[in-house]
Amino acid sequence: MYVVKSPLPDADLKVVAEALQSALVDLVDLSLVAKQVHWNIVGPRFRSVHLQLDDVVASARAHSDTVAERASALGVSPDGRAATVSADSGIGAVPNGWIKDSDAVRVLTDALAAAITRMRERVNSTEKPDPVSQDMFIGITADLEKHHWMFQAASD
Repeated sequence: MYVVKSPLPDADLKVVAEALQSALVDLVDLSLVAKQVHWNIVGPRFRSVHLQLDDVVASARAHSDTVAERASALGVSPDGRAATVSADSGIGAVPNGWIKDSDAVRVLTDALAAAITRMRERVNSTEKPDPVSQDMFIGITADLEKHHWMFQAASD
């Protein structure tokens, strides 16, 4: 079987691989959290928040693909399986059942804040070992922060 080899030294690759894998897990979970809330939101702001949740889902899915492909390019096998995401995500749980629109905004604001905090840690950890991955993490962080701002602006 052909295995992709990274141009990075082993010690640098280890740091970058951990950052990529944890980012993948958080982004997959963020898309699932946003979709779960999207399906269960109720309240007077249903439509606007419902549509805003779709934007987060689309962003998280696109970023998870970018992260997974970066990992593959460096010879790191990405793992986005449900069991891995469940075990390793840094994003909190979503309440079961219907969720009031104001609670939905809070849940997404908190989920985005958790993802951003961890993404900023990845920005720092990859600065020296792989500026290319760091640049990718910077772009993802900026996009997540935009969503975070928009959900905060929609809060009561």
